[in-house]
Parts: sequence; structure tokens; C-alpha cells
Amino acid sequence: MGPIRLPAPLQMRVEDAARALMSADGFQIDFATPAGAPALTAPDSMSWRLFKNPISLFIGGVAAVLLELAEPKVRAGVWDHTSFRTDPVTRLRRTGLAAMVAVYAPHEVAEAMIEGVNRRHARVTGTSEHGQAYAADDPDLLDWVQATASCGFIEAYDRWVEPLGDALKDQAFAEAAPAARLYGAMNAPRNVAEWRATLAAMDGRLEASPIITEFLEIIRRAPALPGGGRLAQPLLVKAAVDLLPPALKARLGLEAAGLSPLERPLVRTMAKAADRLVLESAPPARACVRMGLPADWLYRPPEARSAA
Repeated sequence: MGPIRLPAPLQMRVEDAARALMSADGFQIDFATPAGAPALTAPDSMSWRLFKNPISLFIGGVAAVLLELAEPKVRAGVWDHTSFRTDPVTRLRRTGLAAMVAVYAPHEVAEAMIEGVNRRHARVTGTSEHGQAYAADDPDLLDWVQATASCGFIEAYDRWVEPLGDALKDQAFAEAAPAARLYGAMNAPRNVAEWRATLAAMDGRLEASPIITEFLEIIRRAPALPGGGRLAQPLLVKAAVDLLPPALKARLGLEAAGLSPLERPLVRTMAKAADRLVLESAPPARACVRMGLPADWLYRPPEARSAA
């Protein structure tokens, strides 16, 4: 099946929403210029394929934050130094824009953005609820944050869009490594085996917290998705919980927070449809134009992409 577009009035509304979601603090990037400027990853990469899907990105992003909040020092840094509690939508837009820039923007733009993030992180320090000193630029914590992000996005696509298998997952982890190193995460996992080893090494540090429950309540209610997408948001949050390893989900007290058997096909249908929905104002399509490809190139079947 090929690309899909919505009826014109609805398509315009969704395109406007996509533009709004991709701006933060008045900062907006034209991913279509300059012509031919390469990104950190190539158009035929797994990264370009995965990050074009807004449904699996939302699910994967929430799962990544759940894994981050389970680690006490990361939890303190996120909760004490970000606006998740007071302005979750702006925070989500900043995070979403950063992810899009790292994958689709010219690499000079991505490098400059990451440098700015690193400067801000260098000022973030504090003490966790257990009396542990932390710094946001601690390499150990940076490795965990980058690992959870890669895992969340990859597993969300694999679970809800289409199965990838370990070889394609390995490719996606490897493609994330250049951006991870720019962030200072020098030992972030580069394949599935390394992710499993990272998770096993971190397991003893992961714990339940009321902050995790508070985060889930905030993210269910925040108007993060446009229009009708907000009606589906609680389902997508449940889908994110379902990505957690069962034993960890139980430890965090989230056994009942996932999807019911009847809800899973609905999420899968939405995610599969989103994988074919062309948003010409969104970074994936704009980046394709920059590289001399049709705006709908990423949304075509593989055989059609190779013929373009």
C-alpha cells in the first residue's frame, strides 16, 4: 500500500498542527534547505523510516521517559529541572523538535543544536531523593538517556507498526550512535545485545516512584496531539507502558496501566495508518525535498522508493 492523504480541509488542519508541534520557543527550522545538505543519517536509513511515524514516536517517547524516571538521579534531574509538570506541551515540543533535528536536519544544524543542549545540561546539578549527587552531563546518565530513547522508538515501531527483527534493530541502534556521541553518551548501546546488557546493568537501580504515576497522569491529559489525536492519547500512553519489560512493569506498579486485548488492535491500526500518512510540512517530507526526493518518498513501499 502506498502513501495516503486526508481530505483537503482535514489535511490542512493536520499539516498546521504538525508545523506547530515542530516549533519550540519560537524557534523553527526549514528542513528543506539548503539543497543537498546531508543529515547525520541517510534518507535510506532505518532512522528516517522510524522517525516519520508520529504515533510510534509518541509511544516510544513516553516509554523512554518511563525508563528514565525509574532511575533516581535521572528522575530528579528531569523532574526538578524541566517543565514537565507546569508546561508539558512545550517540553514535548522541545523534545520532539530535538529528535527531528538529530535525524532529518543538515548535520551542521544538528551539531549546533546538540552543542546548545549540552551547554544547558552542564548547568544542571542536584541531589536525588536518596541523597545521591547528580549532574546532567554525567556520562553514565547520558548513556542511559540515549539508550532509553533508542529503545523506545525502535520497540514502538517494532511492536505497533511492523516487526523489524534484530538485524534492523541493530542498524537503528548503530545509526543513533553519532548523535549519541555528540551528546556525550560515548557508551550508548550500538545494537540489541548491548541494549540488553545496558538494561541488565541498570536493573538494580530502577525503582517505583509516585513521580512516574504523576507523569502518566500529566501525559494522558496534556493536549500533546492535534485534534482527534487527543482522544487516542490515553490509549497511546497505555501502549507505551506495554513496551516495558514485564518484570520492570510490575516493579513500577504499572501492571494494570497497559492496554487491554481489545485495545491493542486499535493502536496497531492507528500506527500503521500513520506510517503512510504524508505530512508535507513535517520534517521527514521536507528533508526528502532537501535531498532531491519527492515529499512522499519515505511513505512509499520499498520497491517504489528504490525506483525513485
